[in-house]
Amino acid sequence: MPKKPLIIIPPKNQIAPSEITSESTYLNRRQLMTSLLGGALIGGPLISHAAPSQLTDENPGGPAWLKEKLLAAKPAQPTSESITPYNHVTQYNNFYEFGTAKTDPAKTAHRLKPDPWRVSINGAVDKPGQYFLDDLLKGIDFEERIYRLRCVEAWSMVIPWVGFSLSEILKKAQPNSSAKYVAFTTLLDKEQMPEQGNRLSTINWPYQEGLRIDEAMHPLCILAVGLYGKVLPNQNGAPLRLVVPWKYGFKSIKSIVAITLMEKQPITSWNVLAPKEYGFFANVNPQVDHPRWSQAKERRLPNSLLKPNIVPTQIYNGYGEEVASLYGSLDLKKHF
Repeated sequence: MPKKPLIIIPPKNQIAPSEITSESTYLNRRQLMTSLLGGALIGGPLISHAAPSQLTDENPGGPAWLKEKLLAAKPAQPTSESITPYNHVTQYNNFYEFGTAKTDPAKTAHRLKPDPWRVSINGAVDKPGQYFLDDLLKGIDFEERIYRLRCVEAWSMVIPWVGFSLSEILKKAQPNSSAKYVAFTTLLDKEQMPEQGNRLSTINWPYQEGLRIDEAMHPLCILAVGLYGKVLPNQNGAPLRLVVPWKYGFKSIKSIVAITLMEKQPITSWNVLAPKEYGFFANVNPQVDHPRWSQAKERRLPNSLLKPNIVPTQIYNGYGEEVASLYGSLDLKKHF
């Protein structure tokens, strides 16, 4: 049987044909990427979705080995979703290590030095270790995944990430029987991430997040190293970030330096800061409002005053067919 697409779009949510990226744009994108990265296409083709007008930003830096692997990434499954333009994805961010305004990360994240980068994997595993990123990713093939990103603040995007299933890394570490949760930690460096040195910050740095191990092993859960076929920009979580498409965006932790498997539920930053507002599970749910606003609808970027682009929010962000079974009889209002 043919493999089921990773993104299931109900007919009522399909985008008008006029809004779907054309085949010519796909081909122009491929040609442009080859030119930008200065070499012949390596491996299989990378089909991405950016119109030429969306690619005016300078191509992010990054090591040659990473750019080559990005070019060889497996193309995404076709989707009728309207892709958020590159400049919106890279200029509108929550990354509080670089400032609290949406535009701050793009202005200040140049301080981050994502190469070289080390990641430790430890805890309830038989093969713990600390790795440079290129060693960690040896033998792992990249693929493009087009996912909706739904922020808890009720705005959303559709982003063509490039990465791989988190399970590939976890399997290498060989979790033992006591591994029930996976914790993630962001870099702690006040020089590179200036907001960590702000005495007025209410976050206890470094930023931490976590998943149950069955969530972490789910094939939709990925570690991203790129977007739009490019090296992941600093403001988007370079060089390695989590992407969990059925959860609110704050679960998708950026600039990861540690992955720890453990028996007990890990501490997570926003849950500690405001437990009544930000639950551990953080599954997208239009029926469970944030204490200060409704979650029934979302503002899809790009938008404007005349075209607000408000769309209904879907349970599990539209990925319920794939992930609802993870939660069985769990009370989603209690375990929000």
